Amino acid sequence: MKTDELAELGQQLRVDSVRASAAAGSGHPTSSMSAADLLAVLLANHLCYDFERPEHPANDRFVLSKGHASPLLYAAYKACGAIEDGELVTFRKLGSRLEGHPTPRRLPWVETATGSLGQGLPVGVGIALAGKRLDRAGYRVWVLCGDSELAEGSVWEAAEHAGHENLDNLIVIADVNRLGQRGPTRHGHHLDAYARRFQAFDWHTIEIDGHDVDAIDRAYGEALSTTGQPTVILARTLKGKGVASVQDREGLHGKPLPEAEEAIAELGGPRRLHVRVSEPPAAAALRSLTTEVLQLPRYDQGDEAATRDAFGKALAALGTARGDVVALDGEVGDSTRTEEFAKAHPDRFFECYIAEQQLVAAAVGMATRGWVPYASTFAAFLTRAHDFVRMASISGSGINLVGSHAGVAIGQDGPSQMGLEDLAMFRSVYGSTVLYPCDANQTARLVAAMAGLDGIRYLRTSRGKTPVIYGPEEEFPVGGSKTLRSGEDDRLTVVAAGVTVHEALAAADRLAEDGIGVRVIDLYSVKPVDAETLRRAAEETGCLLTVEDHRPEGGLGDAVAEAFGDGRPVPRLVRLGVRTMPGSAAPDEQLHAAGIDAAGIAAAAKLLVEEAVVR
Repeated sequence: MKTDELAELGQQLRVDSVRASAAAGSGHPTSSMSAADLLAVLLANHLCYDFERPEHPANDRFVLSKGHASPLLYAAYKACGAIEDGELVTFRKLGSRLEGHPTPRRLPWVETATGSLGQGLPVGVGIALAGKRLDRAGYRVWVLCGDSELAEGSVWEAAEHAGHENLDNLIVIADVNRLGQRGPTRHGHHLDAYARRFQAFDWHTIEIDGHDVDAIDRAYGEALSTTGQPTVILARTLKGKGVASVQDREGLHGKPLPEAEEAIAELGGPRRLHVRVSEPPAAAALRSLTTEVLQLPRYDQGDEAATRDAFGKALAALGTARGDVVALDGEVGDSTRTEEFAKAHPDRFFECYIAEQQLVAAAVGMATRGWVPYASTFAAFLTRAHDFVRMASISGSGINLVGSHAGVAIGQDGPSQMGLEDLAMFRSVYGSTVLYPCDANQTARLVAAMAGLDGIRYLRTSRGKTPVIYGPEEEFPVGGSKTLRSGEDDRLTVVAAGVTVHEALAAADRLAEDGIGVRVIDLYSVKPVDAETLRRAAEETGCLLTVEDHRPEGGLGDAVAEAFGDGRPVPRLVRLGVRTMPGSAAPDEQLHAAGIDAAGIAAAAKLLVEEAVVR
């Protein structure tokens, strides 16, 4: 398009942003109006995308990081013919695909859910990494950010990672409109302040007037011709551009325009321009992905092995069998054991360093391109990336997350390194799967099973060695459990997972010597939980004792309690967990201090049996 046509398209996007928000009675039209020219030029002259084939492997990828500017995105979809005008004005209404913040669950052209600011660029980095190192395709990744979100630390994790990886297929458009939600941003219209920061991370920077369509066009061309480094285009814009009553004014964020019809008239009225976005080039055939028979590591019963070791070996084996599996780590691969995968498949291993938000975001980005990512770090450190996990769930993303060094069982490192809240965190995520194996063969099987699941999958591994109690041929269906001790005279049931399974078995042996029979259930699938087995155990033994190397809130005990949440009578349920603040001590001392070792379990069981007799 030529200059006057681009300007007209920008005005159309503004008008339709105002119309959509007015119809909804809510939304962010002023945030959309500032970026309208930026998106108009991108659509008309630079983006390569087939809206009829959003899965096309050569399509450019576009991420709207400032997700509240969704009216602009939907106006753009209308201009491209992806949606009709009638759908545009269903914005934010019940049953509409056009949500307040866009999600790929509703719209096939949306790469990732946004709205929690500071996430679009990190996910864009993941997509760009996939394009450069995995797909080896020529598509570009365009990310439209707002200036307010540039205060987020996750943005700078992403910026440094992109610079380090020389992602010249990544182009960020920063809509610097000066105003945030409650007032001016930290740096206002000082583009050089942002430029210095990006330059420090080895980005190519371009500063422009974001309402000069010719300048925008030239900037995009320059970005496309830049090699060896990512580009950020810093565009000075005005919030509410084009309507005098709202332009560059505070206090109007997140509100429909007060006089929408007058504003539309001031913008020149509705238009019916249609943009024919450039089609992507004919895609080269996708790389042939290996598919071989999976040969998982095998461990002999009676041996001892750490579940983190089994995870590393199983992941490497899975990578051999499946060419779509990739691994990412937060600079602790020698501890999480992803180094096994890195050695076997260096072309599909990604070091994300100590930047857990970027770690999860990169996994999400790769998953959008059809890869099956396993991202690993200490369980405790995944908590800082919880918002990225939450947003990944909203996206419907399929990613595997693995947290090692969980619980007090890690020993002397102390509480800062102990994942004691991770089960609760991941159980709370919509549609998630939470697995906690107790031995090496179980771990290997579950690692392989995760690849075929949907949604967010979390595997918890342990640092120390534990006995191998299952044979290598044993099956572990997700949603299942294993009953390891059972008798007709069981007086109660001990439910455990991970390291506490072995403590529960030892406690059961002690109790048997005293003539007290107890059932022991290995609840390796914490979500979904094996409700049927738990209910049967409750009916037959009368009492459930859960024991977990985790805080009592939200973990194994709560998972067991929820198995009775459909109106069934709740059995007597007692929970053992880590209720104090640990210090540094040996692993066995830690378990004993928390009351979750064999002695603690046996003592609690005896007390419960005695109380039942008294009753």
